[in-house]
Amino acid sequence: MKKIYFIGSLVAVALFTGCDGSLLDTVPTNSVPSVTMWTSESLADCGVNGVYDALRYENTGYNLWHTDQDGFTGMNRNSSALSSGIATASTALFSDYWQQNYEGITRANYAIQNLPNAPLTPAKYGRLMAECKFLRAWFYFNLNQVYKGVPYYNKPVTFDEVTKPRSTETAVWDSMISDLTYCINEPNLPNMYAAGNVDHGRVTKAAAYALRGKVYMWMKDYAKAEADLRTVGTLGPTLFQGPYKQLFKEANEACPEMIFSVQNIGVEGYGSNSQLNLAPRSGFGWCWNNYLPNPDFVESFEEANGKPFDWNDYLPNYNSMTPVQRIVFFLRDNMTNAEKTVFTNYGADMTKYLSTGNEARVLKAFTDRDPRLLDDIITPYSSLFGADQGNVEKTCTLRWPFRTDTQAPWDIKTDTNTKWYYLWRKWVYEGASESPNRLYGPTDQVMIRYADVVLLLAEAINEQRSNDAEAITLVNSVRTRGGAVALQTTDPNLPTFVTGQDNLRERIRNERRWELCNEGINLFDEMRWGTWKAKKFYQGNGVKEIHGKLTSPYSWAGDYLYKWAIPASEVQRLGQDVLVPNDGWIY
Repeated sequence: MKKIYFIGSLVAVALFTGCDGSLLDTVPTNSVPSVTMWTSESLADCGVNGVYDALRYENTGYNLWHTDQDGFTGMNRNSSALSSGIATASTALFSDYWQQNYEGITRANYAIQNLPNAPLTPAKYGRLMAECKFLRAWFYFNLNQVYKGVPYYNKPVTFDEVTKPRSTETAVWDSMISDLTYCINEPNLPNMYAAGNVDHGRVTKAAAYALRGKVYMWMKDYAKAEADLRTVGTLGPTLFQGPYKQLFKEANEACPEMIFSVQNIGVEGYGSNSQLNLAPRSGFGWCWNNYLPNPDFVESFEEANGKPFDWNDYLPNYNSMTPVQRIVFFLRDNMTNAEKTVFTNYGADMTKYLSTGNEARVLKAFTDRDPRLLDDIITPYSSLFGADQGNVEKTCTLRWPFRTDTQAPWDIKTDTNTKWYYLWRKWVYEGASESPNRLYGPTDQVMIRYADVVLLLAEAINEQRSNDAEAITLVNSVRTRGGAVALQTTDPNLPTFVTGQDNLRERIRNERRWELCNEGINLFDEMRWGTWKAKKFYQGNGVKEIHGKLTSPYSWAGDYLYKWAIPASEVQRLGQDVLVPNDGWIY
């Protein structure tokens, strides 16, 4: 689909631009979308592709992975309004998220209204209509997860008609179910597209069942969720069976695990910017590593035998030391006297320093773990195949203190060299040939993949039937594909023993954190489970270095954060009697 999609969407975007400046963009200032666009089959294709193109906004699909940095798995080294407790109803996140998803809804509504006027065969009309209804449901899904009830529009409206009050959260879920049921019932919507098919990347029945299953999970209707999520596996999606790390490479972006993705190509404006935000200076393109793995998340990964990780098992008395004292365990071998003096004065317990073997003992704490840890994250004394500013490829290692990346042995240079952070490996391009530019990488950004569906299915089953064998089997299918040891119910002396429903619930949640990190899922999972506060905002937590030293604290402003602020500008425009705010937010 990539070539057709991008040629068509470039035309469609040009025709859909020029909208009124309201947060709910609903009034194109030219008449092309409602009249001319639907007079031929090719223009109708462009119109529908314009709906797909709305997925390229920061908060609709293309960069939803950014949201993980406010969840448990990641962190923003510059902090954020949500995590630092300073978010207000006027915070840009809320207005941008609202505006961008409503623009997608507006585009979908124009297409849905006008497709009946286009000269299409019944088969193509049915398929395109189903695609647009799925996309409308997707944009409402994004909104309803966080605002818990929004104004519902299912047809184009003028600016003066943008006056609806909020529908209830349940009513919005129900409207999405109606759209997705239409998709599922449409006989001309295919189950899946094979890699290489010109339409690969378009909406499918597998995507519709998966999204409807997600809606039911939010509604806690686990029986219906189970039925839908189970059906997905009968339509063609399967778990990728190659190395976990390779799943996120361009070569496998169209494998049967990827159910629905934003289509990227290595062209300015139409590629991924993950490299810029995740890779370090030593990554191709001289990047910024703005977004980082949360040390608590890294420490949550199990040991290779399934045992919970404990620093004391590798570094005696680690847990009783202060974060500054612990720095000693992360220092490179053969430090100079000047370097030792710096860290002594800083407060590191240098009595525990090993001139040789310091690197090896801490490296062991990461290599004896769930293999997905090293696939997802650059840990101390692991390496990155990167490139310097001249695009010369080289393998660099994350050592501290940083010395040089201009001669061997090369150190990984970061945008934060004076601090000691974990770095993301997932979505980071290697060498100098995987991507043409740090701003537009070619790898598709997955939004729904089969591992997500499998783990949701296990969750839905476990919420209905305690310690169900099938739920454990489903979890194991994801664990063992990634190289982790399987869970079991036969030997209670092993750490992999599942003790009951509550235990399996927490294991499933951890699997989702480990497997789906940096994919725009974790924040919404934590909000759905009600665990966001406990996992992210416990006393003393914040943006912190590997050894636990805080660089900026988190602040939980209140439980009202579980329902985001309706944008202040929209509330002010319509009045609080029409657009009722969520509790806790001040206008």
